[in-house]
Amino acid sequence: MAKLDGAKVVVIGGASGVGFAVAAAALEAGAQVVVGSSQAPRIEAAAEKLGRGAKGQTVDVKDEASVAAFFDAAGPFDHLVFTAGDWGHMFGPTRDLDVEASKARMEVRFWGAARAAKHATRQISKDGSITLTGGMLAHRPMPGAPLVTASAQTTEGLALGLARDLAPIRVNAVCLGLIMSEQVQTMGEATIKGFTANLPLPRAGTVDEAAEAYLYLMRATYVTGQIVRVDGGGSLV
Repeated sequence: MAKLDGAKVVVIGGASGVGFAVAAAALEAGAQVVVGSSQAPRIEAAAEKLGRGAKGQTVDVKDEASVAAFFDAAGPFDHLVFTAGDWGHMFGPTRDLDVEASKARMEVRFWGAARAAKHATRQISKDGSITLTGGMLAHRPMPGAPLVTASAQTTEGLALGLARDLAPIRVNAVCLGLIMSEQVQTMGEATIKGFTANLPLPRAGTVDEAAEAYLYLMRATYVTGQIVRVDGGGSLV
């Protein structure tokens, strides 16, 4: 597999959670890192915490002009990781869904990813990679989450379509189970145990464990159009 030493990695959604862990792991592997997020104070704090020359740039993935400006400022690079998302109003029984409010999440996770892929193509190396982020609800739907399920499926479909359209640039997605990001930690121990007790690996994953999948997909130069599951075996039960 290819080395990341000297490669340039762009992480949109890198201010916290899995994205921050990916940025930290890429730096540890010798890459240069640019992290992007919509909130300037958070991205500045993340870049300072990452150290090792990591740079932070603001980007609003709901705004195409902002995305274009972000990649212009980033300059040429090798790998794009997209972990940005907004949980927002997506959960709840179908009869109670605020459909209009829920559109915002699709603007980030799906359309935001599409905008990022579009403008990344002007700067990404021809042997580079793009890695998107989905979730296990795409494969294991549960009551109260029809729009989250659909959102996760569209992310995977986008990755597959981009892999064909952008070749030889490699495009893949990571399908995450329950990962102990800052947001998941607010769910409380009892709720987390309820989601994970029946898994073959009966616990939530760590952000560092999730980050390993992204680094693999950056390094694996003969892998494209794939969905890598990081779910503690959740797809088996």
